Amino acid sequence: MSKKIFKENLNRLQQLESRVERLEKAVFGEGFDKEKFIKTKRSFSGATGGLRLLISQPFFNQKRTFSEIREGLAKRGYYYSNQAIQTPLNNLSKPGGPLVAFKEGGKKVYAKRK
Repeated sequence: MSKKIFKENLNRLQQLESRVERLEKAVFGEGFDKEKFIKTKRSFSGATGGLRLLISQPFFNQKRTFSEIREGLAKRGYYYSNQAIQTPLNNLSKPGGPLVAFKEGGKKVYAKRK
């Protein structure tokens, strides 16, 4: 590929990227953070992915016990051991995470952070 064609293609890509950024600002507003959006749009694979799927749905809009969470994952085709579910559940319920965990009636329950 000649340098001239390369420069033309690079220039065209930069123009397209500029247009996309303007469109994103028009659609999503000035506060739209593209990098943050990309990081949060991960796949729903594995036990952590299953929990992220439940978080993205209204599942955690009410308090859920571990057994309810495990059943919710099983209904969606996620079959993992208790340990494999508990570890990412603990990580997702740390401060700054999307879930909050607390004890109610002697049992630990989880809900979506507001």
